[in-house]
Amino acid sequence: TLAGLMALRLQAFDNQPGISLPFAALDYLKLSGWLERILGLDQRSNYPLLMASHLYAQVPDPARQRLMLDFTYRQFLLDPERRWRYLAHAALIAKHRLHDLPLALSYARAIQEKAGGTALHWASQMPIFILEDMGELEAAKIELGALLASDSISDPQEKHFLTQRYAELEARLLKTRQGR
Repeated sequence: TLAGLMALRLQAFDNQPGISLPFAALDYLKLSGWLERILGLDQRSNYPLLMASHLYAQVPDPARQRLMLDFTYRQFLLDPERRWRYLAHAALIAKHRLHDLPLALSYARAIQEKAGGTALHWASQMPIFILEDMGELEAAKIELGALLASDSISDPQEKHFLTQRYAELEARLLKTRQGR
């Protein structure tokens, strides 16, 4: 398809005969425009989202990373049930590379709220663990407790892991309260 050819051409743009450009030298505003055009030609294609979240977001430049994460988020909103995987990866980049926990939490919440039942459990549970990383132990405990009470976890090992995690959160909260 034309969209597929454009995606391959865009991906190879940085490496042409006699020219090798680092991703950091690319104009990321134009790049996101091209990715958007490719998606406009084939809205079922996930390749532009894969390129944005897995390839171009790896550049060691926070501003460029944020442009690709924002692109991924905007495109997720257009088709959350099919594009949640790419936003989940964007949340991980926000958390581990940008060290921006509020941004990671906003992406994780978007998956939780908009992807419906199509997102895998681990993606829907991301807000709990990000809240814990933010030091919001009470909020994480409440969300985890609600998840466990909902009986939506059918896998016994996952339920055991989450129950154990809930107990650990309770213990940490108790220790924090006693330390005051």
